[in-house]
Amino acid sequence: MDRTAGSKRRGPGGGLSSNSRSLSANSLTAGGASPKPSPASSRRRRQPPRPADYKLQVIIIGSRGVGKTSLMERFTDDTFSEACKSTVGVDFKIKTVELRGKKIRLQIWDTAGQERFNSITSAYYRSAKGIVLVYDITKKETFEDVPKWMKMIDKYASEDAELLLVGNKLDCEVDRTISRQQGEKFALQVTGMRFCEASAKDNYNVSEIFLKLVDDILNKMHDVPRHELSNSILSLQPEPEIPPELPPLRPHVRCC
Repeated sequence: MDRTAGSKRRGPGGGLSSNSRSLSANSLTAGGASPKPSPASSRRRRQPPRPADYKLQVIIIGSRGVGKTSLMERFTDDTFSEACKSTVGVDFKIKTVELRGKKIRLQIWDTAGQERFNSITSAYYRSAKGIVLVYDITKKETFEDVPKWMKMIDKYASEDAELLLVGNKLDCEVDRTISRQQGEKFALQVTGMRFCEASAKDNYNVSEIFLKLVDDILNKMHDVPRHELSNSILSLQPEPEIPPELPPLRPHVRCC
């Protein structure tokens, strides 16, 4: 028996039902052929995504608990978690950005801050085009560790790597122990290092510092003289003394 013929639903009097007639009219063109897609829609489907013009690797370093993972996740996924766990070894995310009309694929490596992982994380310095060194403005010891991280950079990183010092957790201004001037002073002592303060929690200056780092990398790749670059102290957004959405200080609760 013809399975196609036997499967047709028939209405009163043995004819095709109205549902079958409607389907037949909508799905077939004259002569029984399926409708052809328009040339424009066909071209849209076949067009592959534009490949990246540049592929750059950036690493984030700094002591444990300064917010390295939070900065990365805020930039790549626009998310923030209060219960962020410490990184074990290394982690990474991919972010594609458009800058100067170029498509740039960033591979961002988040490294563990504990010393026992240094032998693992040191391998990621060598191929990094940009290094983000983070400290916590509310923890003096994390700022005091910055020279130690600079020794790691001097030992393992390329001399051409762009450097950015970031004072994180600006949302905790009321708990600040390291002044902005201290961060600026340190950055000015290191040739080519930029400085900025940020807040991963409030999404303050996060995208701006990564994009400025990429911009500096592109400048160096195109041999732009360093003295033609803008001031090394970043002021990407108006810097209020206290971020506008800072909640009131809660007694006996540490701001994080």
